[in-house]
Amino acid sequence: MTSVPVKVPAKEETRSATIMAGVPAINGALVHRIRFVVGDPVALLEIPGDGGRRESTLILRDIEMARARHHARVDRVACPADFSPDGGLSGDRETATAQAAAECLRRAGVRSVVGDRSLPLCFIHELGRADIAIEYDPDMGVATRRTKDSQEIEWLREAQRVTEEVMQQACRLVATARADSDGVLSVDGDPLTSERVRATIDHWLLDRGFSNPVTIVAGGPAGADCHDKGTGPLRTGEPVIIDIFPKNRETLYNGDCTRTAVHGEIPAEVARMHAAVIDAKADAIAAVRAGVTGEQVHAATTKALTRHGYTMERPNEDRPDSFCAMTHGTGHGIGLDVHEPPLLDDGGPALVVGDALTVEPGLYCRAIGGVRVEDMIIVTETGHENLNQLPQGLDWT
Repeated sequence: MTSVPVKVPAKEETRSATIMAGVPAINGALVHRIRFVVGDPVALLEIPGDGGRRESTLILRDIEMARARHHARVDRVACPADFSPDGGLSGDRETATAQAAAECLRRAGVRSVVGDRSLPLCFIHELGRADIAIEYDPDMGVATRRTKDSQEIEWLREAQRVTEEVMQQACRLVATARADSDGVLSVDGDPLTSERVRATIDHWLLDRGFSNPVTIVAGGPAGADCHDKGTGPLRTGEPVIIDIFPKNRETLYNGDCTRTAVHGEIPAEVARMHAAVIDAKADAIAAVRAGVTGEQVHAATTKALTRHGYTMERPNEDRPDSFCAMTHGTGHGIGLDVHEPPLLDDGGPALVVGDALTVEPGLYCRAIGGVRVEDMIIVTETGHENLNQLPQGLDWT
């Protein structure tokens, strides 16, 4: 832990405590700890007491206190007015919460506090004004989130089930469209565009209580950029990467699934790319178990793609448009955020039981586009569980 240079008053007993703060609705570490969602700033303080027990105090808006007492996993609920400093509280809600947190710690005799990577600067400022030293723990609120409990796994399972349902509809929408003489797809007489497929996905998910970032629907050469969202009309004979990663608006846990669909005849090179990706995904998933590193899982992907004649080198301007490679890691952790530790890539750490992972190898070629297929995997005591049930082929008719 690295100390922030804040002076500690002399001749006073130091009692270590921890602080987490922010808006739980958008702070994964905080909402994971308290299991309570609110859209206003809060502070969570854990202060050592007699016998080594730590008492947790959640400071938040007064109008949220009753709900927090019923739902939040804390010992005590308070509002900023309960810890108003001598100079009073700011009219700014976040600043007032920070002031109250500092005053609560001061009254408890705390002179040293440990904070996580998401601690807002306004809280650091108010702690400094109260002469409370701050230490930074880079693993606080991160390591604990990796080991998903049974409730979290069920929330992920449900999110992935809904994600797969809409994925199947989207892929079939592409596969069953009509192609005009120029190869442009249409449905009910109107062009089938990336935007139209994306809107269909959004509407379906909204009706089922999910919010959705901008889905990737990248057809043809646009898919050569692994994160290109895709625009304009889709065409027959071209791979369409569809990557959907919605958040359940109640649980806040995410689904994440990618499939690739081709309308009409599948070009031979696209089929070859797809076969390599499927083999790489199978080998990577087979490598997943507790104790294996994310780097080793990524190495299994690399080995499989190399066996099929592809490379992991990033393209540059000197490469021909026919150059085909995987340009990203094998996957990442998932939970309250779409992208969480650990990474399945070079330098990726050892996996632990309860890790929720995506495994998503892909191949990309400027002349053709891209192929990517993604599943969600849970690391278990005996190996792993694949939460996906969806087909992984290119033909969705």
